[in-house]
Amino acid sequence: MVTKQVRGGSAEDADLARADSLAREIFSDVANKWALLIIEFLGDRTLRFSELRREVEGISHKMLTQNLRMLERNGLVERTVYATVPPRVEYTLTAPGQDLRETIDGLCRWTRRHLGHIESSRRGFDG
Repeated sequence: MVTKQVRGGSAEDADLARADSLAREIFSDVANKWALLIIEFLGDRTLRFSELRREVEGISHKMLTQNLRMLERNGLVERTVYATVPPRVEYTLTAPGQDLRETIDGLCRWTRRHLGHIESSRRGFDG
């Protein structure tokens, strides 16, 4: 994917209907299961890579690394490296990351509230 270079922001950049909009690129970045889970599990905490990997069950080392880099690139996660041996690296949500987490919390609440209905619908559809 080619990243648009934008100075400031225009209505075109924020238009999700446009295939080449920056907003659609950002939406695509953060609307994946791993990014959502990473943001949710970081929450109000600062975690090391290994701690975050334990929290996000099923994520591979490679996927966690790729998603953390993407979240850092988008300014949603801050990465802090400490000059120790071995180096210690910690991750925390930035203010925009915290704002996005509020939306993800709502999605988590919606999922828990409607889980039974969705399971029932899937059984009916599949069966």
